[in-house]
Amino acid sequence: MRPGPTNSLADVAGLRVGHAQRVGDGYRTGVSVVLAPPGGAVAGVDVRGAAPGTRETELLDPRNLVERVHAIVLTGGSAYGLSAACGVMERLADAGVGFPVAEGVVPIVPSAVIYDLGRGGRFRATPDGALGAAAYDAALASSPEISETPGDSAGAVAAVLNGSIGAGTGAIAGGLAGGIGTASAVLPSGITVAALAVVNAVGSVLDPGSGLLSGTRYGLPGEFDVREPDHDEFARWHPDKAPSFNTTIGVVATDLTLSKAQCGKLAGVAHDGLARAIRPAHTMVDGDTIFAMSTCDRPGPEDTELHDVLAAAADVFSRAVAHAVLHATGRQGAPAYLDVFPSARKQA
Repeated sequence: MRPGPTNSLADVAGLRVGHAQRVGDGYRTGVSVVLAPPGGAVAGVDVRGAAPGTRETELLDPRNLVERVHAIVLTGGSAYGLSAACGVMERLADAGVGFPVAEGVVPIVPSAVIYDLGRGGRFRATPDGALGAAAYDAALASSPEISETPGDSAGAVAAVLNGSIGAGTGAIAGGLAGGIGTASAVLPSGITVAALAVVNAVGSVLDPGSGLLSGTRYGLPGEFDVREPDHDEFARWHPDKAPSFNTTIGVVATDLTLSKAQCGKLAGVAHDGLARAIRPAHTMVDGDTIFAMSTCDRPGPEDTELHDVLAAAADVFSRAVAHAVLHATGRQGAPAYLDVFPSARKQA
């Protein structure tokens, strides 16, 4: 097994990722968009947290009509942030992309939120349709810039893969700065499995015995340039009381052809990866939600292929969680991992 060319969700051919954020003037929040290939992607979902904020998840039930989605939106702003999906829907509709109906198309855009209200200073400074549209535009344009100017937004998976961007801009993970993380794996069969996580957890992302990021245990050779921090450094770490509401959300994807039911299973197994990297997970104050996407580029699976994809999904999600925290930018009240544990950085 090896990582894909970018070690990101974009290694699943046909998927595009865009981030947009607002920082300043009371804002610290953002939106991330995963665009499906032309014609959409088969999708499923698994909601494990007790406080989810979601949209269009019922459509992903295998018993229901719609087979394919056209984008998935991950956003800050708690329930207010669900309006970001409207901007993505409008962009897709203007492009003629969506579920065909008599008078046009209806884009299918399932969405999930994290709780980051007030982390920029203003409680109601939340993502809106304009910010969702900006994230959509970033996915199409693959612009190399990520702006932190108030009101401005841009981003591209090719330039910035991990860190305090998009939906992870205001994220906190167990007292540390959280953010966006992504990872991929190419199986010996050639099948690609990848994940993107927005890590905003009430639980700890640290191994309780060592202080190492728990998700790094599933890293591929040479992937994580960190080691266990000094014992004294770890013993001094006493984070402030965690915020009362959190949530980790994300997407796991593959190019293997899967049904809606199999995508639901893929999302469920990815939650195992979440729980390996975050402890505790799926609490009463988390809305942990994972979507799964199949681009259907490869023929339907043999039993062994499906098992291999499921196993890889858990590992890539754990790795994505670790990348999110390792690359997050520290700020007041949410320090970066390597600022708290400088000894964890491997020496050259």
